[in-house]
Amino acid sequence: MAETLEIRWHGRGGQGTVTAAKVLADACLSGGRHVQAFPEYGPERSGAPLRAYNRISTGELRMHCPVLHPNVVAIADATLLDAVDVAEGAREDSIFIVNTSKEPSELRAKLNLSPKQKVYTLDATKIAMECFGRALPNAPMLGAVSKATAVVGLDSLVEDVRKSFGKKFSQKIIEGNIEATKRGYEEVKEG
Repeated sequence: MAETLEIRWHGRGGQGTVTAAKVLADACLSGGRHVQAFPEYGPERSGAPLRAYNRISTGELRMHCPVLHPNVVAIADATLLDAVDVAEGAREDSIFIVNTSKEPSELRAKLNLSPKQKVYTLDATKIAMECFGRALPNAPMLGAVSKATAVVGLDSLVEDVRKSFGKKFSQKIIEGNIEATKRGYEEVKEG
């Protein structure tokens, strides 16, 4: 991992994208890293496009602005690919993780990525529906980010999913999110 890893999340209001950024930060904080997690909203309504950001570092973080040149771009809603320039400011070796049923090669062409940039795909919405019956892709996306970046181990991530979701939800929903996180880790495809 680079000394500082910057992640830009793209999603829609109500999909749990901001929660995903916070859970990832908590998991990395538990591992002794310095972290930031914060959202950027446009119109604050369900379904509106939004961005959330993470900075994860081995050293103190002094920068407090949006992530302009992400190492990782996590896209929780593939419909945003036609509405938002998700590749804006991406580094020449950025990693793209997309919630879609399409293969990585199809997304590579659509995003017009360089050979050094990597693309990962997973059907996070399908996983969420199968695991806990709601179209919230955040837990599977967390698993995919963990696998693609190795920024946090799966066991640590699962523990922080349990802690974060345990404050708000029933045991059935918590276990469903844990299963969705594990499946996201296992089912993400690299292309």
